[in-house]
Amino acid sequence: MKKFVYIVTDRNRTCMHVGMSSDLMKTLDFYKQMPNLFFDNGKQLTRLVYFEEFKTEELALVRFKTISRFTRMQKERLVRSCNPDWIDLTIGLDFENILLQRNITNQVKLAFTSMS
Repeated sequence: MKKFVYIVTDRNRTCMHVGMSSDLMKTLDFYKQMPNLFFDNGKQLTRLVYFEEFKTEELALVRFKTISRFTRMQKERLVRSCNPDWIDLTIGLDFENILLQRNITNQVKLAFTSMS
């Protein structure tokens, strides 16, 4: 089962949170639905700026612990290494999910038409 290690931030980049999840989109939706659950009003963590995908939970846990111990400067360097403009990466993930769902739907349609 896939596991993700991610960093989310607020719109002003004042707060950075490291997390681990098996369903990244569901976790990000939770952050957006409950913006004040963990942090105050000014620090709504709604921007995914970094993530890594792992095949096992053990590998993800090791990386999560490592990144969690990083200083703010190290986390910023990590984000900038692959996302220099700090854009919200959920846009790309949403697009990927849409394409994946379309492919599955098309495969199901092909399976039914070939049975007929």
